[in-house]
Amino acid sequence: MKTLYLDIFSGISGDMFLGAMVDLGVDFDALEAELKKLKLEGYTLSANRRQKCAIDGVKFDVHLADGGEGDHSHSHSHDHSHEHSHSHDHEHSHEHSHGSDDGHGHSRNFAQISEMIHKSTLSDWVKQKSVAVFQRVANAEGKIHGMPPFEVHFHEVGAVDSIVDIVGGCIALELLGKPRVRSGPVIEGTGFIMCAHGRFPIPAPATLNILAERGVAITQCEEPNELITPTGAALIAEFAEDFGPMQNLTPEKVAFGLGTRDCETRPNVLRAVLGKETTSTGGNDWETDTISVLETNLDDISSEVLGDFVERALKAGALDVVHTPIQMKKNRPGVQLSVLCAEGDADKFSEMILRETSAFGVRRTLTERRKLQRETKTVSTPHGEVTVKLGLLNGEIVQVAPEYESCRAIAAQADVPLKAVYDAAVSASREN
Repeated sequence: MKTLYLDIFSGISGDMFLGAMVDLGVDFDALEAELKKLKLEGYTLSANRRQKCAIDGVKFDVHLADGGEGDHSHSHSHDHSHEHSHSHDHEHSHEHSHGSDDGHGHSRNFAQISEMIHKSTLSDWVKQKSVAVFQRVANAEGKIHGMPPFEVHFHEVGAVDSIVDIVGGCIALELLGKPRVRSGPVIEGTGFIMCAHGRFPIPAPATLNILAERGVAITQCEEPNELITPTGAALIAEFAEDFGPMQNLTPEKVAFGLGTRDCETRPNVLRAVLGKETTSTGGNDWETDTISVLETNLDDISSEVLGDFVERALKAGALDVVHTPIQMKKNRPGVQLSVLCAEGDADKFSEMILRETSAFGVRRTLTERRKLQRETKTVSTPHGEVTVKLGLLNGEIVQVAPEYESCRAIAAQADVPLKAVYDAAVSASREN
């Protein structure tokens, strides 16, 4: 399984991400063909090879037919200005005038966008991930406006270009083979921006809430411009497993997605590195890494609070959370709470344990993991197509794990037991 490392030293936006994906080798025409399945009209796409501060990369643009819906004044990635320097041979431009827009323009809400995605013929994985990214934006906007996420009407992120950026980003990752995604530390600029809510300090309100919900640390730099857009924040919050320096990655290809803004202190580019993480030298091709294991013993916590913590910790990016029944001193029944997380997230989850459980202390150790090579693919069963995760050792499939949500949806649609879908998916995985 390949690893995609996003070096966001100069931020990230939807168009920068798509530019980097095309530069990595994602076929522009295939990406465009998949986006047509949304039945969204009124735009054209282009991917042009250009230079930014003498760095060669791809500038991806969504050009709106009326020139009005995608004008994100707060975003460095959506003002749709045209650069004319260093234009090369990698250029595509096609018109989209198919289907029907829902007519809601800038005021689309989460339900409308979700319905548009689910009605399309996109793959189940792209549908699931696209809706998940928009859900993060809806949660953030809901906090800002003090209303349930499903009632929020998006502003910038409900526009045509942002829909294309988010859904297109998910499509691009699928076309790239669904690599494991890791991200560099989140660097944001300073100053003020104009957005739909008025003049706000950087980070923009939605961006800040999206990253806060995921528990991502933010460091502001001296650049007097917005570097991370809500779209970019939602993409990394959904896909990045962790945020830190590049480790044990053998680069196979390096690409650059170019932004629109002319920054003062750094080039407005997203560097993407695709490669393989260093594997064990013991004769097996399993992967190795180091994680933090956090443990505490609890004998005075309710099951409801414990269950809520598990959900919140997993949502915040924990690799795994388990609680094991134990016998404590004076024969009191209790549980051992264990949280597995990335090494760089240990402090965050230690604080979370101390704040949200009855713990007075947390044990912390570093542990080396051996992991199977992983692949995700879609298999055909008599009931429908199911997404499965494969675990491989030395090229041999040793584990098959059908995705629960995919199986559940197929079981409901076909009116068959969930187990039947599971068994069919496992069998199809081993046959292929």
